[in-house]
Amino acid sequence: MLKVYGSPLCPECVACKSALDSNQVEFEYINITESMRNLKEFLKIRDNSEEYKEVKEGGYVGIPTLIDDGKIILDYEEWLQNHGYSLTAKPTSGAACNIDGSGC
Repeated sequence: MLKVYGSPLCPECVACKSALDSNQVEFEYINITESMRNLKEFLKIRDNSEEYKEVKEGGYVGIPTLIDDGKIILDYEEWLQNHGYSLTAKPTSGAACNIDGSGC
């Protein structure tokens, strides 16, 4: 089953979850801001995976993250398109993950 790491505080995560829901994709959502356990689970993956190198260098958190059959996907829109799902509109306002107001 598809696993998604994210937070309701992250606009991209909200858009990702909404797109998956609207396409009726079955997935497990792990809110990394809900508990220390969830955060540590995500950080263990992020801090030990080469896929996050640019994310960390850019000062980003790396969410939303999709894990599909053990493969880490950082671009949920590409995943949706590759699986034949439609994209939905992204929120145009809301919280940002970085101090400068940029993304997650």
